[in-house]
Amino acid sequence: MASSSSSSNPHVTLEVGEENTYPYPYPSHVYNTHSFLTLKLSGRGEYGVWKTQMICLLESHGMLGIIDGTLVSPENSSSEYRLWRRSDALVKGWILGSLSKETLVYIVNRLTGGKRHQEDFSAKDVWDELQKVYAPVFPKLPPVVAPPVGADTLQDEDLAGDLHSLYNNIQRGYWDWVEYTLNGGRVTVIDKITNNGNTALHVAVGTSKKREFLEILLEKIPENTQLTDVTNSDGSTLLHVAAIIGNTEAAKILVARNPELLAEDNEGQTPLALALSNMHTETARHLLQHINTDTQKDALFSGTTGDGLLVTVISSKDFRFAIDLLEHYKTLNSDAVLMAIAQNLPLNVFEKYKGFLYLYGSLWHKITERCTPWASKFIINPFLYVTTIIIMLFLIIPWMLVSQITKRRFQIHKDAMVLLSNVSGLIKENNNSSSYHHYYTNPILEATRQNAYQVVEVIVSHFPHAIWSANEDGHNIIQYAVINRSEKVYNLLFQMSEHRNIYRTVRDSYGNNLLHLAARLAPNNKLNLISGAALQIQRELQWFKEVERFICPLSVIQRNSFNETPQTVFTREHKELVIEGEKWMKSTAESYTITAALIITIVFAAAITVPGGSDQNKGIPIFNNNTAFTVFAISDAISLFTSVTSLLMFLSILTARFAEQDFLFKLPTKLIIGLATLFISTTAMIVAFGATLYLVFGHRNSRILIPIAVLTCLPITSFVTLQFPLVLDLISTTYGLSIFGKNIRDYRLDGEMLI
Repeated sequence: MASSSSSSNPHVTLEVGEENTYPYPYPSHVYNTHSFLTLKLSGRGEYGVWKTQMICLLESHGMLGIIDGTLVSPENSSSEYRLWRRSDALVKGWILGSLSKETLVYIVNRLTGGKRHQEDFSAKDVWDELQKVYAPVFPKLPPVVAPPVGADTLQDEDLAGDLHSLYNNIQRGYWDWVEYTLNGGRVTVIDKITNNGNTALHVAVGTSKKREFLEILLEKIPENTQLTDVTNSDGSTLLHVAAIIGNTEAAKILVARNPELLAEDNEGQTPLALALSNMHTETARHLLQHINTDTQKDALFSGTTGDGLLVTVISSKDFRFAIDLLEHYKTLNSDAVLMAIAQNLPLNVFEKYKGFLYLYGSLWHKITERCTPWASKFIINPFLYVTTIIIMLFLIIPWMLVSQITKRRFQIHKDAMVLLSNVSGLIKENNNSSSYHHYYTNPILEATRQNAYQVVEVIVSHFPHAIWSANEDGHNIIQYAVINRSEKVYNLLFQMSEHRNIYRTVRDSYGNNLLHLAARLAPNNKLNLISGAALQIQRELQWFKEVERFICPLSVIQRNSFNETPQTVFTREHKELVIEGEKWMKSTAESYTITAALIITIVFAAAITVPGGSDQNKGIPIFNNNTAFTVFAISDAISLFTSVTSLLMFLSILTARFAEQDFLFKLPTKLIIGLATLFISTTAMIVAFGATLYLVFGHRNSRILIPIAVLTCLPITSFVTLQFPLVLDLISTTYGLSIFGKNIRDYRLDGEMLI
């Protein structure tokens, strides 16, 4: 059919023959609408301005009837429906085009229920939904029948004022004013008083935890109204609101009155799920007690929803509640629960202390082995006993101070291990052995990446075949542990007497053996745990040397599919890290070189110009027979000699060649000696200065020794606090207990015994 323009409106197109039957406006030449729509709706504060500009646009094109209900939709079967549909689509496009991206997605999802490709909503539906969501907190009252002539025209304003007063007074907890407003009779507790359809009861549950206040409000619900009928625009009942904010008192009252409130809202969320997702464990525990029927349990504790509940609890680290929750499960739907445990397993608080004591014992064992019997008996052993007492004091006192925190952390770890065992048992009990791998493959690989060796042990103990789990690149857990530098999982290799030899020659799809994988650069999240590029390259070398000692000798020179040996891969992958390590080592040495040179200058000058001066006839210092002068002389000499030694060490670092292998022992050893002697030099210098102060000012007042001693300890303590962690890291990584602690065995390499 041809089309022609209406004579009354040149921009309105109608089908020929239908101008007088059912005219629907439709601009045939829509000019640029940006002159009207200069603001896109993105929040509640912009709704008034946005609405004004939209009404101007619609009125100017004669399309306002589409949204105000004047031009209603005809029957689908009528010939006019297509014309109305076209006009409605144009207005809907204008409205949707005036929304921000976030607002557009949100509104369309609300109108379609989250379903894609379902667009059966009109322009008026969009307009009304926007008004419901973004209109002011107290929207316009619904249209009422026009009052007769002479009626009080302020009635609507009074009602709006009562709603506003009710909202504010409930939030503030002013019960007397709330009761006064309700007794006025114009409003009730189930009237919707917010833009998202919350009633006075919703607001009370969300703001007040006073039991008496809530109970009094609940008593004012009309007789024929059920609690399940009191919902907002999202379908949330009062119990949903209580679960979201963790109002346990309100939850107890509501569930006791009507257990059916435990049902889902419009989005399929139960109050229990909302309480867990918002980490309100106490509220969730109470709700769980009221889930008694098999129907409720099957709905909550099965399928994806059931797994999601457990994952939420595990993510909040409440493993005790997760154990209680697991008792209601008959089976699990996926690997999500095991995966959540692998990602959130807490560290055993005792491992740090155990590792430190093991490191301490190992160090002294090595020292005593290399000393003569006389030195061990009269020097090493007494020093060892004193050091042990000091260390135990430093461990016991903090333990006593934080014992409750430590016990709680220990209990959390214990609960996590119990949960892990129970979950593994549930999977094994209720599934066929052929489907086990669907549950443990991804979790055991994630545990390997996280270095959660206890998760790996428990999974393998329940599912022995899990040891052969592989990722998408075909790497099993030991290969994956080497790639991700998970030393605790790698150490499990030495408990696998049955399969250990397989890993000596195993190769992946690219021909990489275990040493090729160790030659790769470690992931950034593992490198960032180590301070300084020099220590990072040292750790990488330790991994390479460890795996090199384990594999077969021929594998050391074996080439992969890219014709690269492990050493070639290591050099290529760590080229940039070696450069960064060189820069870090040089900058550190340069900084300490200046400090050592400054100390040399000071203590050398102090040795020449002794405090108090010298006898002009004999040249002997005046305070020669004073004990404080002896302390000064010895301290100054120690400071001079150690600072010179420190300076030489730092200079040797600056002139080193910085080869890869030097970062393993040579360079760290020089840095350790330089830092240790610098610390001794600084301490001796401070002591010498304190002795000088006492000689000059304290010969008549011995009490001046107290502030001198206190002030002397201040810089020493500061130096230890700021620099000792670096020294400790260097010593522990270079000469301390190997990170491969479970692999305590002797190796012979180039004629040397390595432990």
